[in-house]
Amino acid sequence: MMIGFTLGRYFALRFLRTVLGVFITVFALVYTLDFVELLRRAGDTEGASTSLMAQLSLYRTPAVAEGVLPFAILFGSMAALLQLSRKLELVVARAAGISAWQFLQPGILVALAIGAFTVGIYNPVSAAMKQRSTEIEARIFAKSTKANSGKDLWIRQNSLDGQAILRAGTAIEGTTTLAGVSVYTFDEAGVFVSQIEAARATLHDGYWTLQDARLLTKGQPPESYDTYILASNLDAGQVKQRFTPPESVPFWQLNETIARTERAGLDATRYRLQYDVLMARPVLFVAMVLVAASVSLRFFRFGGVGKLVLGGVAAGFFLYVARQVMEGLGASGIVSPPVAAWFPAVVGSLLGTLTLLYQEDG
Repeated sequence: MMIGFTLGRYFALRFLRTVLGVFITVFALVYTLDFVELLRRAGDTEGASTSLMAQLSLYRTPAVAEGVLPFAILFGSMAALLQLSRKLELVVARAAGISAWQFLQPGILVALAIGAFTVGIYNPVSAAMKQRSTEIEARIFAKSTKANSGKDLWIRQNSLDGQAILRAGTAIEGTTTLAGVSVYTFDEAGVFVSQIEAARATLHDGYWTLQDARLLTKGQPPESYDTYILASNLDAGQVKQRFTPPESVPFWQLNETIARTERAGLDATRYRLQYDVLMARPVLFVAMVLVAASVSLRFFRFGGVGKLVLGGVAAGFFLYVARQVMEGLGASGIVSPPVAAWFPAVVGSLLGTLTLLYQEDG
Protein backbone atom coordinates (compact mmCIF):
# COMPACT_ATOMS: atom_id res chain seq x y z
CA MET A 1 0.00 0.00 0.00
CA MET A 2 1.28 3.45 -0.90
CA ILE A 3 1.94 6.05 1.79
CA GLY A 4 -0.20 9.20 1.92
CA PHE A 5 0.90 12.11 -0.30
CA THR A 6 1.45 14.65 2.48
CA LEU A 7 3.42 12.32 4.73
CA GLY A 8 5.27 10.87 1.76
CA ARG A 9 6.31 14.34 0.60
CA TYR A 10 7.51 15.16 4.11
CA PHE A 11 9.65 12.02 4.31
CA ALA A 12 10.95 12.55 0.77
CA LEU A 13 12.06 16.09 1.57
CA ARG A 14 13.83 14.87 4.70
CA PHE A 15 15.69 12.26 2.67
CA LEU A 16 16.52 14.74 -0.09
CA ARG A 17 17.81 17.42 2.31
CA THR A 18 20.11 15.08 4.20
CA VAL A 19 21.48 13.43 1.04
CA LEU A 20 22.16 16.79 -0.57
CA GLY A 21 23.70 18.04 2.66
CA VAL A 22 26.14 15.13 2.77
CA PHE A 23 26.98 15.46 -0.93
CA ILE A 24 27.53 19.23 -0.77
CA THR A 25 29.76 18.79 2.28
CA VAL A 26 31.88 16.18 0.51
CA PHE A 27 31.93 18.29 -2.67
CA ALA A 28 33.19 21.32 -0.75
CA LEU A 29 35.84 19.24 1.02
CA VAL A 30 37.09 17.71 -2.25
CA TYR A 31 37.14 21.14 -3.90
CA THR A 32 39.12 22.68 -1.05
CA LEU A 33 41.72 19.92 -0.97
CA ASP A 34 42.09 19.91 -4.75
CA PHE A 35 42.38 23.70 -4.85
CA VAL A 36 45.16 23.66 -2.24
CA GLU A 37 46.97 20.90 -4.15
CA LEU A 38 46.71 22.85 -7.42
CA LEU A 39 48.12 25.96 -5.76
CA ARG A 40 51.05 23.87 -4.53
CA ARG A 41 51.63 22.42 -8.00
CA ALA A 42 51.33 25.79 -9.69
CA GLY A 43 53.98 27.51 -7.59
CA ASP A 44 55.51 30.23 -9.76
CA THR A 45 54.23 28.73 -13.04
CA GLU A 46 53.52 31.46 -15.55
CA GLY A 47 49.81 32.09 -16.04
CA ALA A 48 48.75 29.95 -13.06
CA SER A 49 46.83 32.61 -11.15
CA THR A 50 44.79 31.86 -8.05
CA SER A 51 41.51 32.54 -9.84
CA LEU A 52 42.45 30.18 -12.67
CA MET A 53 43.40 27.46 -10.19
CA ALA A 54 40.03 27.93 -8.47
CA GLN A 55 38.30 27.56 -11.83
CA LEU A 56 40.37 24.49 -12.70
CA SER A 57 39.56 22.87 -9.38
CA LEU A 58 35.86 23.56 -9.96
CA TYR A 59 36.11 21.73 -13.30
CA ARG A 60 37.88 18.74 -11.71
CA THR A 61 35.77 18.30 -8.59
CA PRO A 62 32.44 17.05 -10.10
CA ALA A 63 34.10 13.98 -11.61
CA VAL A 64 35.74 13.13 -8.28
CA ALA A 65 32.58 13.81 -6.29
CA GLU A 66 30.60 11.55 -8.62
CA GLY A 67 32.44 8.58 -7.14
CA VAL A 68 31.15 9.31 -3.63
CA LEU A 69 27.49 9.61 -4.62
CA PRO A 70 26.60 6.12 -3.28
CA PHE A 71 28.05 7.05 0.10
CA ALA A 72 26.13 10.33 0.08
CA ILE A 73 22.95 8.30 -0.41
CA LEU A 74 23.95 5.86 2.34
CA PHE A 75 24.96 8.42 4.98
CA GLY A 76 22.17 10.82 4.02
CA SER A 77 19.55 8.09 4.36
CA MET A 78 21.00 6.98 7.69
CA ALA A 79 20.94 10.55 8.95
CA ALA A 80 17.34 11.08 7.81
CA LEU A 81 16.07 7.88 9.41
CA LEU A 82 17.98 8.47 12.65
CA GLN A 83 16.55 12.00 12.90
CA LEU A 84 13.03 10.69 12.32
CA SER A 85 13.60 8.02 14.96
CA ARG A 86 15.13 10.42 17.48
CA LYS A 87 12.15 12.77 17.18
CA LEU A 88 9.77 9.79 17.55
CA GLU A 89 8.22 10.55 14.17
CA LEU A 90 8.71 6.95 13.12
CA VAL A 91 7.01 5.83 16.33
CA VAL A 92 3.98 7.95 15.46
CA ALA A 93 4.00 6.62 11.91
CA ARG A 94 4.09 3.02 13.14
CA ALA A 95 1.30 3.77 15.64
CA ALA A 96 -0.80 5.04 12.74
CA GLY A 97 -0.40 1.64 11.07
CA ILE A 98 2.35 2.63 8.60
CA SER A 99 4.92 -0.11 8.12
CA ALA A 100 8.63 0.34 7.49
CA TRP A 101 8.10 -0.60 3.85
CA GLN A 102 5.66 2.28 3.43
CA PHE A 103 7.73 5.05 5.01
CA LEU A 104 10.77 3.82 3.04
CA GLN A 105 8.93 4.37 -0.25
CA PRO A 106 9.74 8.13 -0.37
CA GLY A 107 13.43 7.44 0.26
CA ILE A 108 13.54 4.79 -2.46
CA LEU A 109 11.82 7.13 -4.92
CA VAL A 110 14.27 9.91 -4.03
CA ALA A 111 17.19 7.51 -4.60
CA LEU A 112 15.79 6.48 -8.00
CA ALA A 113 15.26 10.13 -8.98
CA ILE A 114 18.78 11.13 -7.90
CA GLY A 115 20.19 8.13 -9.75
CA ALA A 116 18.37 9.05 -12.98
CA PHE A 117 19.47 12.69 -12.63
CA THR A 118 23.12 11.82 -12.06
CA VAL A 119 23.15 9.46 -15.05
CA GLY A 120 21.30 11.66 -17.53
CA ILE A 121 22.49 15.14 -16.52
CA TYR A 122 25.22 15.18 -13.88
CA ASN A 123 27.47 12.61 -15.59
CA PRO A 124 27.55 14.37 -19.01
CA VAL A 125 28.22 17.71 -17.34
CA SER A 126 31.00 16.34 -15.13
CA ALA A 127 32.59 14.52 -18.10
CA ALA A 128 32.59 17.72 -20.16
CA MET A 129 34.07 19.69 -17.26
CA LYS A 130 36.73 17.03 -16.73
CA GLN A 131 37.78 17.26 -20.38
CA ARG A 132 37.88 21.04 -20.10
CA SER A 133 40.10 20.69 -17.01
CA THR A 134 42.63 18.57 -18.93
CA GLU A 135 42.82 21.25 -21.62
CA ILE A 136 43.54 23.93 -19.03
CA GLU A 137 46.12 21.75 -17.29
CA ALA A 138 47.82 21.03 -20.60
CA ARG A 139 48.02 24.71 -21.41
CA ILE A 140 49.34 25.77 -18.00
CA PHE A 141 51.44 22.86 -16.82
CA ALA A 142 52.84 21.48 -20.08
CA LYS A 143 56.27 23.03 -19.53
CA SER A 144 56.24 23.06 -15.75
CA THR A 145 58.53 20.58 -14.04
CA LYS A 146 56.77 21.29 -10.75
CA ALA A 147 53.52 20.01 -12.19
CA ASN A 148 54.95 16.71 -13.34
CA SER A 149 52.82 14.06 -11.64
CA GLY A 150 55.22 11.23 -12.41
CA LYS A 151 52.62 9.62 -14.69
CA ASP A 152 54.16 10.41 -18.05
CA LEU A 153 52.68 8.80 -21.16
CA TRP A 154 54.98 6.85 -23.45
CA ILE A 155 54.36 5.90 -27.09
CA ARG A 156 56.63 3.99 -29.44
CA GLN A 157 56.24 4.11 -33.22
CA ASN A 158 58.06 3.02 -36.36
CA SER A 159 57.44 5.12 -39.48
CA LEU A 160 59.05 6.35 -42.66
CA ASP A 161 61.28 8.65 -40.62
CA GLY A 162 62.53 5.70 -38.56
CA GLN A 163 61.78 4.77 -34.98
CA ALA A 164 60.60 7.30 -32.43
CA ILE A 165 59.63 7.33 -28.77
CA LEU A 166 57.21 10.00 -27.55
CA ARG A 167 56.90 11.06 -23.94
CA ALA A 168 54.05 13.36 -22.89
CA GLY A 169 53.16 14.89 -19.57
CA THR A 170 49.44 15.20 -20.33
CA ALA A 171 46.90 13.81 -22.78
CA ILE A 172 43.81 15.89 -23.51
CA GLU A 173 40.96 13.46 -23.07
CA GLY A 174 38.66 12.88 -26.02
CA THR A 175 41.31 14.02 -28.50
CA THR A 176 44.61 12.85 -30.00
CA THR A 177 46.49 15.82 -28.57
CA LEU A 178 49.38 15.51 -26.12
CA ALA A 179 50.99 18.30 -24.12
CA GLY A 180 54.51 18.67 -22.79
CA VAL A 181 55.95 16.38 -25.46
CA SER A 182 59.47 15.07 -25.92
CA VAL A 183 60.27 12.99 -29.01
CA TYR A 184 63.39 10.84 -29.30
CA THR A 185 64.09 9.77 -32.89
CA PHE A 186 66.32 6.90 -34.06
CA ASP A 187 67.46 5.70 -37.46
CA GLU A 188 66.73 2.27 -38.91
CA ALA A 189 69.76 0.82 -37.09
CA GLY A 190 68.41 2.09 -33.76
CA VAL A 191 71.03 4.83 -33.38
CA PHE A 192 69.83 8.00 -31.65
CA VAL A 193 69.37 10.88 -34.11
CA SER A 194 67.66 13.82 -32.42
CA GLN A 195 65.39 15.05 -29.69
CA ILE A 196 62.35 17.25 -30.24
CA GLU A 197 60.73 19.27 -27.48
CA ALA A 198 57.23 20.58 -28.21
CA ALA A 199 54.43 22.24 -26.29
CA ARG A 200 51.79 20.13 -28.06
CA ALA A 201 51.55 17.21 -30.45
CA THR A 202 48.41 16.25 -32.37
CA LEU A 203 48.10 12.99 -34.27
CA HIS A 204 46.55 13.08 -37.74
CA ASP A 205 46.30 10.34 -40.34
CA GLY A 206 49.93 9.39 -40.95
CA TYR A 207 51.71 12.19 -39.09
CA TRP A 208 52.10 14.24 -35.93
CA THR A 209 52.01 18.02 -35.89
CA LEU A 210 54.30 19.40 -33.17
CA GLN A 211 53.62 22.98 -32.09
CA ASP A 212 56.28 25.31 -30.67
CA ALA A 213 58.89 22.65 -31.38
CA ARG A 214 62.62 22.79 -30.68
CA LEU A 215 64.88 20.36 -32.56
CA LEU A 216 68.06 19.24 -30.82
CA THR A 217 70.54 17.34 -32.99
CA LYS A 218 74.01 16.24 -31.94
CA GLY A 219 76.73 18.51 -33.36
CA GLN A 220 74.23 21.14 -34.61
CA PRO A 221 72.71 24.24 -33.05
CA PRO A 222 69.11 23.97 -31.79
CA GLU A 223 66.40 24.84 -34.30
CA SER A 224 62.97 26.20 -33.46
CA TYR A 225 59.77 25.64 -35.44
CA ASP A 226 56.25 26.94 -35.01
CA THR A 227 55.02 23.65 -36.51
CA TYR A 228 57.05 20.50 -37.06
CA ILE A 229 55.75 17.45 -38.96
CA LEU A 230 56.72 13.93 -37.86
CA ALA A 231 55.59 10.86 -39.78
CA SER A 232 53.64 8.23 -37.85
CA ASN A 233 52.17 4.79 -38.43
CA LEU A 234 49.82 5.03 -35.44
CA ASP A 235 46.06 4.84 -35.78
CA ALA A 236 44.33 7.98 -34.49
CA GLY A 237 41.37 5.97 -33.19
CA GLN A 238 43.59 3.71 -31.12
CA VAL A 239 45.48 6.64 -29.64
CA LYS A 240 42.26 8.48 -28.84
CA GLN A 241 40.83 5.41 -27.11
CA ARG A 242 44.00 4.90 -25.10
CA PHE A 243 43.95 8.47 -23.80
CA THR A 244 40.19 8.66 -23.17
CA PRO A 245 39.17 6.71 -20.05
CA PRO A 246 35.54 5.54 -19.97
CA GLU A 247 34.78 7.88 -17.06
CA SER A 248 35.46 10.84 -19.35
CA VAL A 249 32.85 9.83 -21.95
CA PRO A 250 29.40 11.34 -21.30
CA PHE A 251 26.59 8.83 -20.83
CA TRP A 252 24.74 9.93 -23.97
CA GLN A 253 27.85 9.35 -26.09
CA LEU A 254 28.77 5.91 -24.75
CA ASN A 255 26.72 3.92 -27.27
CA GLU A 256 28.26 5.84 -30.15
CA THR A 257 31.73 5.41 -28.66
CA ILE A 258 31.18 1.66 -28.27
CA ALA A 259 30.03 1.31 -31.87
CA ARG A 260 32.90 3.42 -33.23
CA THR A 261 35.45 1.49 -31.19
CA GLU A 262 34.16 -1.87 -32.38
CA ARG A 263 34.08 -0.71 -36.02
CA ALA A 264 37.74 0.12 -35.67
CA GLY A 265 38.39 -3.44 -34.48
CA LEU A 266 39.27 -2.36 -30.95
CA ASP A 267 38.17 -3.73 -27.59
CA ALA A 268 35.17 -1.80 -26.24
CA THR A 269 34.81 -3.74 -22.98
CA ARG A 270 35.71 -0.77 -20.77
CA TYR A 271 33.11 1.44 -22.43
CA ARG A 272 30.44 -1.29 -22.20
CA LEU A 273 31.23 -1.69 -18.52
CA GLN A 274 30.92 2.04 -17.91
CA TYR A 275 27.56 2.09 -19.70
CA ASP A 276 26.24 -0.78 -17.58
CA VAL A 277 27.62 0.77 -14.38
CA LEU A 278 25.72 3.99 -15.09
CA MET A 279 22.55 2.08 -15.98
CA ALA A 280 22.79 0.20 -12.66
CA ARG A 281 23.41 3.34 -10.61
CA PRO A 282 19.74 4.02 -9.63
CA VAL A 283 19.43 0.43 -8.36
CA LEU A 284 22.70 0.84 -6.45
CA PHE A 285 21.29 3.96 -4.79
CA VAL A 286 18.17 2.01 -3.79
CA ALA A 287 20.46 -0.64 -2.29
CA MET A 288 22.14 2.07 -0.22
CA VAL A 289 18.75 3.24 1.12
CA LEU A 290 17.83 -0.33 2.08
CA VAL A 291 21.18 -0.86 3.78
CA ALA A 292 20.76 2.43 5.65
CA ALA A 293 17.28 1.40 6.76
CA SER A 294 18.49 -1.96 8.01
CA VAL A 295 20.76 -0.23 10.55
CA SER A 296 18.79 2.95 11.31
CA LEU A 297 15.28 1.91 12.32
CA ARG A 298 16.13 0.91 15.88
CA PHE A 299 14.48 3.14 18.46
CA PHE A 300 16.82 5.38 20.41
CA ARG A 301 15.42 4.26 23.74
CA PHE A 302 16.65 0.72 23.00
CA GLY A 303 20.25 1.95 22.78
CA GLY A 304 22.99 0.45 20.66
CA VAL A 305 22.50 3.01 17.87
CA GLY A 306 26.23 3.67 17.58
CA LYS A 307 26.97 0.03 16.86
CA LEU A 308 24.26 -0.08 14.21
CA VAL A 309 25.65 3.03 12.54
CA LEU A 310 29.10 1.46 12.45
CA GLY A 311 27.48 -1.61 10.96
CA GLY A 312 25.96 0.54 8.22
CA VAL A 313 29.34 2.11 7.47
CA ALA A 314 30.90 -1.35 7.30
CA ALA A 315 28.13 -2.57 4.98
CA GLY A 316 28.66 0.43 2.71
CA PHE A 317 32.39 -0.20 2.64
CA PHE A 318 31.75 -3.86 1.82
CA LEU A 319 29.54 -2.86 -1.12
CA TYR A 320 32.20 -0.44 -2.31
CA VAL A 321 34.89 -3.14 -2.22
CA ALA A 322 32.60 -5.61 -3.97
CA ARG A 323 31.83 -3.02 -6.63
CA GLN A 324 35.51 -2.28 -7.26
CA VAL A 325 36.37 -5.98 -7.46
CA MET A 326 33.53 -6.72 -9.88
CA GLU A 327 34.41 -3.74 -12.07
CA GLY A 328 38.02 -4.88 -12.15
CA LEU A 329 36.90 -8.35 -13.22
CA GLY A 330 34.61 -6.84 -15.82
CA ALA A 331 37.29 -4.55 -17.25
CA SER A 332 39.69 -7.50 -17.60
CA GLY A 333 37.07 -9.58 -19.41
CA ILE A 334 36.84 -12.28 -16.73
CA VAL A 335 33.20 -11.35 -16.02
CA SER A 336 30.77 -9.92 -18.56
CA PRO A 337 30.15 -6.16 -18.17
CA PRO A 338 26.42 -6.50 -17.29
CA VAL A 339 27.17 -8.99 -14.50
CA ALA A 340 30.05 -6.89 -13.16
CA ALA A 341 27.94 -3.72 -13.16
CA TRP A 342 24.66 -5.07 -11.80
CA PHE A 343 25.96 -7.60 -9.27
CA PRO A 344 26.76 -5.12 -6.40
CA ALA A 345 23.49 -3.23 -6.90
CA VAL A 346 21.27 -6.32 -7.04
CA VAL A 347 23.03 -8.19 -4.22
CA GLY A 348 23.06 -5.07 -2.03
CA SER A 349 19.33 -4.57 -2.60
CA LEU A 350 18.56 -8.22 -1.81
CA LEU A 351 20.67 -8.21 1.37
CA GLY A 352 19.08 -4.98 2.57
CA THR A 353 15.61 -6.33 1.84
CA LEU A 354 16.41 -9.61 3.61
CA THR A 355 17.63 -7.78 6.72
CA LEU A 356 14.54 -5.60 6.82
CA LEU A 357 12.29 -8.61 6.40
CA TYR A 358 14.00 -10.25 9.35
CA GLN A 359 13.76 -7.10 11.51
CA GLU A 360 10.20 -6.09 10.61
CA ASP A 361 8.43 -9.36 9.93
CA GLY A 362 10.49 -11.78 12.01
